[in-house]
Amino acid sequence: MPRHHETRELPYSDEQMFALVTDIARYPEFLPWIVALRVRSDSEREALADMIVGFKGLRESFSCRVHKERPRAVTVSYIDGPMKHLSNEWHFAPLAAGGCRVDFMVDFSFRNRVFETLAGQMFDKALRKMIAAFEARAGDLYGAGSSISSDGRSESLSG
Repeated sequence: MPRHHETRELPYSDEQMFALVTDIARYPEFLPWIVALRVRSDSEREALADMIVGFKGLRESFSCRVHKERPRAVTVSYIDGPMKHLSNEWHFAPLAAGGCRVDFMVDFSFRNRVFETLAGQMFDKALRKMIAAFEARAGDLYGAGSSISSDGRSESLSG
């Protein structure tokens, strides 16, 4: 049911944003509603993870596969859990002036009517909170004024 697509231009390189998004073991440190996370396997191309999400006393766990195409794309495939389906994609493209464009898409629906109703009511607010959490995490990790290019060089983004 809920589906969202958003594009942002950020002062971080595609490599930095790729690294942040694929560091799923750290999600409980900065993403709201992730109560616990276990990485079952993690390689250069793919990760498998189990996550417990909680909201107002409700908790559900699910498993997903994270496909990685460094540094351009991350695609999350749903394996099992309370969802009917889950699709999540991140695309990163370097900008000529520095930084990168981030395209984010999420599409999901729950099997549980209570979760589906809550998701529908809270979707926009929750999504804004999660996107803000990723941006804040990027700022914490990389600062606001520099990025590392795809070739590993440090670049200044201020003037």
